[in-house]
Amino acid sequence: MALLRRLLYAALCAGILAGILAAVVHQLGTVPLILKAEEYEHAAAPAAPSASAAAAAHRVSDDAGWAPEEGLERTLFTLAGDVLAGIGFALLLAAGIALRGGEVTWREGLFWGLAGFLAFTVAPGLGLPPDIPGSERGSLFERELWWLATAGLTGGALALLAFTKRALYAFLAAALILLPHLYGAPQPASDAAAAAPPSLAHQFVVAATLASFVFWAALGAMTGHFFRIFGPRPG
Repeated sequence: MALLRRLLYAALCAGILAGILAAVVHQLGTVPLILKAEEYEHAAAPAAPSASAAAAAHRVSDDAGWAPEEGLERTLFTLAGDVLAGIGFALLLAAGIALRGGEVTWREGLFWGLAGFLAFTVAPGLGLPPDIPGSERGSLFERELWWLATAGLTGGALALLAFTKRALYAFLAAALILLPHLYGAPQPASDAAAAAPPSLAHQFVVAATLASFVFWAALGAMTGHFFRIFGPRPG
């Protein structure tokens, strides 16, 4: 029970702080690019030629679902999403640290965070780079399935390297990392066109990757720090 409390407290503290940092980085780096891409997306939408077409477009818009309003509401939902993601991923890191055992500081935690960055950002991003609004990337279900498989296999491979020392497991880890890339990520149709210019899409990939790096590095370091802080006191 004491270990569970330690894990939960460390994950909550690290996840909240890293989530707030990620929200700030997103507001400065990725959100302006998303808003710019949305302008291109709206400009590329065909104009409604008649009242009946406008009514149909309105129905389609209603069917698309609810979205937060621009400004404060959108910022708060972004913050909430980043904090919840931070807590969830911090629980994953803290569980791994607890299973590994031994003393841990923010330095060891940083390496755990970098492993998360490799598994959840770098590996999936090699096949499916972050999408900007207006990009046509094929079936959403197929992309999500490939992303989850790639992140899971890469995370499992890194766990094998962290928890085992036999050469056989190292070869197995390498195979797990390569498998989804040998299979290949789902690609858009050859005639699919993006609304945003390629330069803006490239900027978004760079900004999103850097934001993810900052998030994971901070999350790992703080998870290690708080896991040590909430540990048993000597004596």
